[in-house]
Amino acid sequence: MNKRIIFASLIGALIACGNQTVNTPPAPAPLNLVSFNSIPTDYNLGYTLTEPNESFKLSKKLEEISGLSLSRDGASLIAIEDENGKIYLLDKSSGEIIEDLTFWKSGDYEGVEVVGSEVYVLKSSGTLYRIMNAGSKEQEVEKFNGFLGSENDVEGLAYDAINHRLLLACKGKGGNGEPFRAKKCIYAFDLHTLSLQPNPVFVISLEDIHDYLSTAPAIRKLDKLAEMFKPGAELTFAPSGIAIHPITKDIHILSSVGKVLMVISQNGQLLHIEKLRKEVHTQPEGLCFDQDGTLYIANEGKGGRGKILRFDYHNQ
Repeated sequence: MNKRIIFASLIGALIACGNQTVNTPPAPAPLNLVSFNSIPTDYNLGYTLTEPNESFKLSKKLEEISGLSLSRDGASLIAIEDENGKIYLLDKSSGEIIEDLTFWKSGDYEGVEVVGSEVYVLKSSGTLYRIMNAGSKEQEVEKFNGFLGSENDVEGLAYDAINHRLLLACKGKGGNGEPFRAKKCIYAFDLHTLSLQPNPVFVISLEDIHDYLSTAPAIRKLDKLAEMFKPGAELTFAPSGIAIHPITKDIHILSSVGKVLMVISQNGQLLHIEKLRKEVHTQPEGLCFDQDGTLYIANEGKGGRGKILRFDYHNQ
């Protein structure tokens, strides 16, 4: 079986047909924005992020890897990089490129997610590309432009199976006006209606992070985190990747800026914050989970070769 057929059978394929759907601008966001609530007394992340179980370097084509997902059958990884409109099918055990397919012209692509037989790719401008029949002669691409734009710098994309929606995390501005000051936002793209919902479903607040660090159990590099999130400072946490744990259903949010991993629950409870070691995580830009909880984190090459780190899950 040739590689192109393998690719199509795994992720379900790319002629840019030019279909485009545009969302209307949202109504003004309410002042009582969704935010984090009570502080957990005990939480087990399940990973030792200072010690990857495996690390493999990627092809030079993926020096600027920016998004990561799992293939439909779970046998391979799916990656994108932030220059070319291509999807890459990767060997899960080595990171070797099995196949790559063009889905659109060059652009700043930041997130990728496989949902059933379809592949969604996110551009930093907030544009979503829905790729159907990827890798086959019947391949089609539908384009969705919403109210998010380049000032929002939308970089994180995750599939929320519980609510059948995509989560879009903004690295840049969360929204306009005072309610969004010192906050980062996550919006939802409803897969039933194929529309971007007008108000954020999660809001990451500098104040809430500071309160968490003031009362949370002892965590690694607490002093550095406290300095990053001190009151009155700019919110340096800037989501570059987002994924939902297949077992706990907790939402993991990666920030390349400051090298931080944050975990929140489905109802917005802040569960965990961890400062990542720069010696291990050179420039973390994307993450995804295998069905058994195995975590993969993609790092840009910063002038060298990109890499993927694998972390095995231990829930005790």
